[in-house]
Amino acid sequence: MKITYLCLLVVAIVGIAGCADVIKSVSPVKNETVQIASGNRSYPAYLAAPTTEGKWPGVVLIHSFNGLEPGYKTLVDKFASEGFAVIAPEWQTFNNSPSDEIVGQLIRDSVSYLKAMKNVDANNLGLTGFCAGGRYTMLFLPQMNFKSGVAFYGFPYSGGFQNESKPADFIGQLKVPMLMIHGTYDQASKITDIYRYATELNASGKYFELKVYYGQPHGFMVQNGTLSQSFPAKDAYWQMVTFFNRTLG
Repeated sequence: MKITYLCLLVVAIVGIAGCADVIKSVSPVKNETVQIASGNRSYPAYLAAPTTEGKWPGVVLIHSFNGLEPGYKTLVDKFASEGFAVIAPEWQTFNNSPSDEIVGQLIRDSVSYLKAMKNVDANNLGLTGFCAGGRYTMLFLPQMNFKSGVAFYGFPYSGGFQNESKPADFIGQLKVPMLMIHGTYDQASKITDIYRYATELNASGKYFELKVYYGQPHGFMVQNGTLSQSFPAKDAYWQMVTFFNRTLG
């Protein structure tokens, strides 16, 4: 009962806070496939950023286990139109189930790529990810120098493909805001684990926000390879963008 109350309270707070935020679209955007040098290899990455003159916050976006599907590219373009430089490295280029060390280094090298861009504010960088990418967000947000992160249906108690570190083991190192987005019908990553993780974050005094969507399954943002147009998916996108608007900059 205490866990349920905590999470409902957090969801309510997110909803109230979000109502005050307005997404301001910036257009047009330029997108391209670039190469990220990492671990003596070259990884393709999808990059999109506003063409309007200015310094934009940067975000590294980590796709799900299903790869960089067209829906993620659509999401990157849309996200960039809100005033962000977004890079999505294809972390499965050489191995569908790489080690955390390999993915972590690729994320660091993606950050370096963003920082080298003239139109990116190197002091305002965020991390987001979906499914396995949600786990990587939970795992690396406490270990790297991001200002905030958004984890979509992550796995806080999973050691990943090679049974390595669990994100929950790094709660003590988390120093920046994190938003978690999850569905109650998620069979791959049970909502009870997210409630448990939220309770541990709360007990440790860490700032987080949690948005839970009733009836939504795992991977509800990108379905059949395309960006979902359902109300929960559209609202989750809004939650992500407004969270980064509040925490970056």
